[in-house]
Amino acid sequence: MAALGSRIKQFRKSRDLSQQALAKLLGVSRPTLSLIETGERKLSADEVKRLADIFNVSVDAFFDESKSPQVFIREAGAEYKKAASELRIDVPRKNLAKFREVLLYVLNKVGAKPNVGETVLYKLLYFIDFDYYERYEEQLVGATYRKNRYGPTPLEFGKVAARMTEAGELRKLPNNFFSYPQTKYLPLRPPDLSLLSGREIEAIERVLDRLSDMTAARISEYSHNDVPWLSTEEGGIIPYESVFYRTPAYAARSGDAGVS
Repeated sequence: MAALGSRIKQFRKSRDLSQQALAKLLGVSRPTLSLIETGERKLSADEVKRLADIFNVSVDAFFDESKSPQVFIREAGAEYKKAASELRIDVPRKNLAKFREVLLYVLNKVGAKPNVGETVLYKLLYFIDFDYYERYEEQLVGATYRKNRYGPTPLEFGKVAARMTEAGELRKLPNNFFSYPQTKYLPLRPPDLSLLSGREIEAIERVLDRLSDMTAARISEYSHNDVPWLSTEEGGIIPYESVFYRTPAYAARSGDAGVS
């Protein structure tokens, strides 16, 4: 239990969360969390699952820090066996369907803009997901975002885009934007709007209106000042719960977040 407690403490500090803040999210007192982190108090299975949800990682992440994320798309009725060294990111088919339609919606709306390549797409999806979670405390696509030097990166994107390309829904195009190499995606069908609610479409439009004209460099710089990014260690998974600590300039609940 001491090793598990130490791992939880490591996750908490990497997100720059106080014991009081994490205890509140977990639904325990601060002294109880202190006992958990020192291994003096056992965790229930429900509490471990709740912590995984808070940090937006697999439960496995608390037990083996050597594990690297692997993305799996789960077919209907299929199960995947994972190797002991894998940290599995599961994409159920219902989430895959939502990811696909949101991506097609974004591409049909702004994909033709010369600045909208893969890097910009990553950041648009990040702000769509995190703004929606902040407003409604529910996930829209709910992708898993890693912090890297260029900004939040959705780990599922490559697998989903490859599936859509194979299905004839997307075409991947190498391109240049002001002499910089760029990967663009051409949508080959409109989105199925029956899979998106009115408030989901409104949330997507809000982000596109605000950010879709930014270059890759500008939107990456902009994402670097958002609290979820700032509070995550380099290479770490950005936790959705951190949106509730955003500054007013980025807070979706205080109205449309501004762009400085």
